[in-house]
Amino acid sequence: MAQMGRPRSFDRDQAIEQALHLFWEHGYDATSLSQLKAGLGGGISAPSFYAAFGSKDALFQECVQRYLATFAQVTECLWDESLLPRQAIETALRQSARMQCEDSHPKGCMVAMGVMSAPSPENAHVTAALTRSRLRTRAGIVACVERGIATGQLPVNAHALATVFDSFLQGISILARDSADHDVIDAAISHLMLTWDLSAATAPPTHRGTAAESPRTPEPAAARNDHGDTTR
Repeated sequence: MAQMGRPRSFDRDQAIEQALHLFWEHGYDATSLSQLKAGLGGGISAPSFYAAFGSKDALFQECVQRYLATFAQVTECLWDESLLPRQAIETALRQSARMQCEDSHPKGCMVAMGVMSAPSPENAHVTAALTRSRLRTRAGIVACVERGIATGQLPVNAHALATVFDSFLQGISILARDSADHDVIDAAISHLMLTWDLSAATAPPTHRGTAAESPRTPEPAAARNDHGDTTR
């Protein structure tokens, strides 16, 4: 009697990457089990799928964690206090725009699009990690603006200005999905950063920060005498 052939094996790590791209492109609800099985390759059956990943939900969570540990790191510079606050925000925006427009993966940001990834109420818990990531990025932007205010660079309401940058960051996903040219988005970021500069221009002259400051933590301010000489 001929032995039954074993199911074709598949590379689990590669399967996670393929599933990540499917969820990134279509969202959780719209990605069906049949799409996942076809996308993973290797002729994987439903029982083999569940044996390997547990469930569609569990697979999605693995994909989310991989995304957060890789692609989503483009905004972690918001928490780098060796960067000037303006520089940290601009770096996050430019790095995110570049990543979202790359051709090697689906366009846009999985974290930003996650708000629409599982619209049904019963699946709201599925995207909790993506929601936390958005909140962390938002908090990072606020922290940068608050640092600007604390150092006298900005005289504005932190949450109001932070919302300007956060709104643009979220909007990049829609632009990228609509195949907006990266160079155009990058140029728009230059215009957007003028918002910071205009706000800084209204700060009191004695406290206003400058773009030429070192990205390192500044030394304590020195007093100056009537001749402009520095005294300690």
